[in-house]
Amino acid sequence: MFTSTGSSGLYKAPLSKSLLLVPSALSLLLALLLPHCQKFFVYDLHAVKHDFQIWRLICGRIICLDLKDTFCSSLLIYNFRIFERRYGSRKFASFLLGSWVLSALFDFILVEVMQYSFGITAASNLPSGFLAPVFALFVPFYCSIPRVQVAQILGPLSITNKTLIYILGLQLFTSGSYIWIVAISGLISGLCYDSKMFQVHQVLCVPSWMAKFFSWTLEPIFSSSEPTSEARIGMGATVDIQRQQRMELLDRQLMFSQFAQGRQQRQPQGGMINWNRLFPPLRQRRNINYQDGRRSEQAASPPLEVSEEQVARLMEMGFSRGDALEALRASNNDLNVATNFLLQH
Repeated sequence: MFTSTGSSGLYKAPLSKSLLLVPSALSLLLALLLPHCQKFFVYDLHAVKHDFQIWRLICGRIICLDLKDTFCSSLLIYNFRIFERRYGSRKFASFLLGSWVLSALFDFILVEVMQYSFGITAASNLPSGFLAPVFALFVPFYCSIPRVQVAQILGPLSITNKTLIYILGLQLFTSGSYIWIVAISGLISGLCYDSKMFQVHQVLCVPSWMAKFFSWTLEPIFSSSEPTSEARIGMGATVDIQRQQRMELLDRQLMFSQFAQGRQQRQPQGGMINWNRLFPPLRQRRNINYQDGRRSEQAASPPLEVSEEQVARLMEMGFSRGDALEALRASNNDLNVATNFLLQH
């Protein structure tokens, strides 16, 4: 899987974990054991407008009644957990709350436009679930996550670290007849909130007292332990390749640990850390013959110049220029690895 979301797992993402577990469990419960209760979770704007069933704006926009939508939205929430790690749970929850409220307003507007312009009234019954905030998260995903090419196909077309996320979003976008209304309202609300239009981010936000209350009550339940340094190693075709893969994995783990220690030891008044001392460049290896039980290594090459374009990309994500330069030097100018370092630590 092509990932742009840092390390695996849900460490430092309790809200994302709760959004994965609770709505998915309720969707399965309604689909398998309580199908007669699904009528209470239908997102019916006609009933909201004419019968004043305001509660449907809440019940109909939290739990997915279609298991395919549940699966796709859960995968997207898992990949978007990067924003909770970057901004913190409170700011992430404020974004979700703001886009959830704004998208309800845009749903009404789009449905009314369709009804009066094209005479389509069936659109008042929209897909249920926590879908609009998921689509809203594509706005910061597009704007702040750098695009790193993974493979080149068919000339100008290429596969990047973001391709799979967009494919999942397209799958969710085409899963129903009128889900495009929810998608458009989610994207518009995400754009309004992310661009701080009309200062909505100051009005639609989670109060600090509420964030502290949930941090004290629910965070211990949904928190996850820090991932271990162990990772699966791909099976090489020969023993030599497997040993080389293991050495490369150990190099990467060493870089992660030293990067974390260096950031913890940073003095508030100090200047730049000598990262060349903390991060010797990765050893450049040639094909090695292990039959005699010996291993030869090539001398470390001098550090590469840091690309200003890559520094600019990291600064667009909110990191300082100093951190961006240090991470790129530490990762031998690898933008993807540098991004993962800065997001995880």
